[in-house]
Amino acid sequence: MNKPRKIPQRMCVGCRQMKNKKELMRVVKTPEGDIQLDLTGKKSGRGAYICPNESCFNQAIKGKRLQKALEQEIPGEVIQLINKQIGEFAP
Repeated sequence: MNKPRKIPQRMCVGCRQMKNKKELMRVVKTPEGDIQLDLTGKKSGRGAYICPNESCFNQAIKGKRLQKALEQEIPGEVIQLINKQIGEFAP
């Protein structure tokens, strides 16, 4: 008798709702201190998850929740890059 596999859940730093990990985008602070969008979900470093929509992203930036989650200020060009990729992201 096989137990059903658990689906990993993560909290969006924008809307603060628990969702399936695959539905969310991961932003990672690498061990070198760079902030990148992690499309594979496997890069090493500290990660934060955001729903792939602009309202959650804007809430996460405005409330400085993304900065708190990654423990570092996020450069403007990185914010623009992530915002651009939100439009292209599809789980």
